[in-house]
Amino acid sequence: MDDRTREYLRGRFGDYYRSVSLSLPPDANLREWGHIPWTPGSGTTMVRHQSLYDLGDVDTFFADNAPRHAYFSAARYDDPGATTMGQKGWRNADLVFDLDADHLPGVDPETTSYPEMLAACKDALVRLLDFIDDDFAFEDVTVVFSGGRGYHVHVRDESVRELDSEARREIVDYVRAIDLDSDGLIRTVSDRGTTKRVLRTEGGWGARVHDALVEYADDLREMGDEAARERLMELDGIGEGRAETIRGAFDRNPTAVREGNVEAGGPGVRRLVSALAARVAATDAAPIDEPVTTDTRRLIRLPGTLHGGSALVVTPLDRDELADFDPLRDAVPDRFVGREIRIETDADRTVELNGERVRVESGRSTVPEFAGAFLMARGEARKAPER
Repeated sequence: MDDRTREYLRGRFGDYYRSVSLSLPPDANLREWGHIPWTPGSGTTMVRHQSLYDLGDVDTFFADNAPRHAYFSAARYDDPGATTMGQKGWRNADLVFDLDADHLPGVDPETTSYPEMLAACKDALVRLLDFIDDDFAFEDVTVVFSGGRGYHVHVRDESVRELDSEARREIVDYVRAIDLDSDGLIRTVSDRGTTKRVLRTEGGWGARVHDALVEYADDLREMGDEAARERLMELDGIGEGRAETIRGAFDRNPTAVREGNVEAGGPGVRRLVSALAARVAATDAAPIDEPVTTDTRRLIRLPGTLHGGSALVVTPLDRDELADFDPLRDAVPDRFVGREIRIETDADRTVELNGERVRVESGRSTVPEFAGAFLMARGEARKAPER
């Protein structure tokens, strides 16, 4: 980034911070603070090991320094400003989940557009929140658009604060369906003097697999015999004989399927359940970034600040806002709307922001400031002289 571009963005970030008042996280005085300034050259410098006392008045600090990126720690410390981690005196930490489009299965950053990446990440966020609400029943939950390619979820329930890295890794493995064992989704119950094996339908992965099994059985019953047999035989370990047995069992005893009975239909049904578990794990798991969640000393972006790689706002979201939230519209800073600037690019670009589709041709051009700031922050444009 050249000097003109860097100084322009730093100045406009400062204008933004002078127009807002940032909200601090709970226990802000117990957290470590860090930021990345607009360092000349190609490198970056992280300034960290700061306490809230070191920052002073937060709004004044941000207005004066206009950092490129700003962070606070998930952890709470006795002395957050100490210069080594060992001296800080770790108390506890929020449980933080990070979803980044770069890490989503099936998303290639080289070929997937930015709007497509954000849409895929929002879908993954919805799946993650299903786990947070239904499987864990966490209550103190904050959802934040990261300002870049994804979302952060902060869980501050007291029950999770003192979990160590290994315990947090178990949560990661559960949410990501790592080594999901279909046998572990089945329990043995007593029914009128006999025992039978049934899916754990009361919640969790068992309930998800059971829903898939019921839907699969309903679909089979609506098919003709040949089509149903062929569909079953697509699964590993199910030949023509087992396919006939499963189809017959589903037709004769639909109640058993709805009860989660995996013995009605013989061993083939258990193979079917195993195959469905693999499918459900692939579609319902939330591909969170494991190092972020397991790191009990992680720094995470401060909501309300600007992301130095996009010039978008790190936006906290109420849960009832999530469905309608469009980061390409709702995270655009108002401060950057309503004026135009001159930029120069080495290639043609298209920017979809603030409800507009801005076409930028190679060379020098005049564009809405929000589009220009976005491209400059991403390193795809430079600030040109204003005539």
